[in-house]
Amino acid sequence: MIQIDDKIISQDLFEVRFVCDYDACRGICCVEGDSGAPVDHTEVMTMRRLLPLVESLLSPEALEVIHDKGISYRDESGEEVTQLVHGRDCVFTTYDAKGRCLCAFEKIYREGKSTFPKPISCHLYPIRIHKYKYSTALNYDRWDICQSACSLGKKLNVPVFRALKEPLIRAFGADFFDQLEEAARLLEEELPHSNSIDHP
Repeated sequence: MIQIDDKIISQDLFEVRFVCDYDACRGICCVEGDSGAPVDHTEVMTMRRLLPLVESLLSPEALEVIHDKGISYRDESGEEVTQLVHGRDCVFTTYDAKGRCLCAFEKIYREGKSTFPKPISCHLYPIRIHKYKYSTALNYDRWDICQSACSLGKKLNVPVFRALKEPLIRAFGADFFDQLEEAARLLEEELPHSNSIDHP
């Protein structure tokens, strides 16, 4: 574990190689899983405000769920998460002509229609954030659907934290990311001959 201020960071973020391979996984993380994407109150308010911009992108089933139940709910752990369609797709999942999944909010973000890329829990994946009373833990979440990302990350020699530079800066600021880079440099000096971990 590495500590930076009140952040406790798993060494997996430095040792595991990971680059999302969208053409291989087809955005399946928008579909698979036990519950929706974790969201906080501010994100829920933002998504409600942006809902008119994405409604035309959503399936009739998703719109029915949102109309009847809202855009989020509390899962079994008590965490607020996005609603699901038939217990599977996030309600904000869209599909392109090739059958690949994409978040509706990310779609309008890419088109310059909003400044909200998607919930930070999705943007940061496979990093999972756990907030405690006096600290915040950053862990790497192993999931077999990301095997292609691990293979590509190994090929390109990109550690998890560098692959997630943009969302890490969004979540914690540029200074924090600079400290991650310094921690990585120190770890490489301590273990210059270590092999990176390439399993999901």
